[in-house]
Amino acid sequence: MSSEESGTFWLYDLKVETVLDGRTPVCRHVEGESFLVEGENLVFEANTRVSMYALAAVLPLLPAKQRDTSPDDWMSTDAEVACPDPHCGGRLRITRLEKRQFRHAETTGLPGARETPYWKKQERSQ
Repeated sequence: MSSEESGTFWLYDLKVETVLDGRTPVCRHVEGESFLVEGENLVFEANTRVSMYALAAVLPLLPAKQRDTSPDDWMSTDAEVACPDPHCGGRLRITRLEKRQFRHAETTGLPGARETPYWKKQERSQ
């Protein structure tokens, strides 16, 4: 049965990590600090901080990076997003990790198509 027939889809978990390009960063960028993207959630470890300006630059790309793309698509090959401050040497590197399966009925808000949200099911199983 295909994903379309079963009502499921796959998303990559992502790691978004701060890297420096050799210039002194203007914004608060600490090399190696990172957060994860799991489904729709941004997961930060305690005491991790990310510049809101750099985060604003990377956020629109995350849903596309979670999805399968052609190996020749730039979304598959280009991994670093520059801090929007032109004088800053900070970058955020997006790395695809393992894939996670979701069910449409657990992620939609459409009336008549909804089931218990995936995150509520996860809470119960923990």
